Amino acid sequence: MNTPLPQSPGGASLLDAAMRSFAPQLPLAVAFSGGADSTALLLACAQRWPGQVVAVHVHHGLQSAADAFALQCEQLCARLAVPLKVCHVDARHAPGQSPEDAARQHRYAALTAAVSQPWPALEQPVRSLALAQHADDQAETLLLALSRGAGVAGLAAMPARWSRAGLEWHRPLLAVPGQALRDWLAVRGQDWIEDPTNADARYTRNRIRAQLLPALQQVFPQFRATFARSSRHCAEAAELLQELAESDLAQVGSPPQIASLQQLSRSRQANMLRHWLRSVHATTPSTAQLDQLLAQISACRTRGHRIQLKMGSGFVRRQGAVLDWYN
Repeated sequence: MNTPLPQSPGGASLLDAAMRSFAPQLPLAVAFSGGADSTALLLACAQRWPGQVVAVHVHHGLQSAADAFALQCEQLCARLAVPLKVCHVDARHAPGQSPEDAARQHRYAALTAAVSQPWPALEQPVRSLALAQHADDQAETLLLALSRGAGVAGLAAMPARWSRAGLEWHRPLLAVPGQALRDWLAVRGQDWIEDPTNADARYTRNRIRAQLLPALQQVFPQFRATFARSSRHCAEAAELLQELAESDLAQVGSPPQIASLQQLSRSRQANMLRHWLRSVHATTPSTAQLDQLLAQISACRTRGHRIQLKMGSGFVRRQGAVLDWYN
């Protein structure tokens, strides 16, 4: 059953518009941290699909307030009659891994495991999972990608929808600014958790949020919408490059035949080699590493020409007429 959402004044109506265009397969799970973003998403989903929504809270155990966060989530879910699972994870990062990346990986693994288990309150398995990233998060992701010199795949930022582990994953709020979500909650008198780490200037995302986004808002008031449009264009370009890479790899072979590879333009060689290394060997070369490999492929005109270069987490070397990869 779909329950109409009431209109909210001002920017808060953006959430209502986003929810009206959100059509997940039900039942639906919501990743619920207790922050403003996920609180707004959970309330809106529970109101629209009563009895068809569940929630998952990931307890990272990284700060002393984590138990209090979980308790507040439990209390709100009880009031909404939304079943909740609290998943405890060890989100400490490995040497050389960023804390944000470690927490993200643990969080996604916990969400997948939680929604894949039976939910006694539901008559059928969860089919969709919704995440609360919004327009500010999308802008931050694009700016981070630009700072790293990312290609079109990175500049595509976060997808609004994808499939993984037998689930449909959704980000229905990517067109909604963070302040609009807080406005929507304020209209309803609903509080939320303010995670103190969100103000920690050691994290690049927090510095972007506190310093860069306000400046962009002042100079380019529509930057969220225009950034999102650019990301969509990049996503379309990345899809075309993926299709071309798959076609070229089918022609060149796997492992790639050097002579066939040399018939492609340098750009198509680079595109195909990235795809081969990523899809077949689960590794991604740096731009400098790939440039070295392309130079060696161009110079490879004799039987005795040797190729052995560091590439991602392993090495690419010449084996007769083909390129091989090992670690």
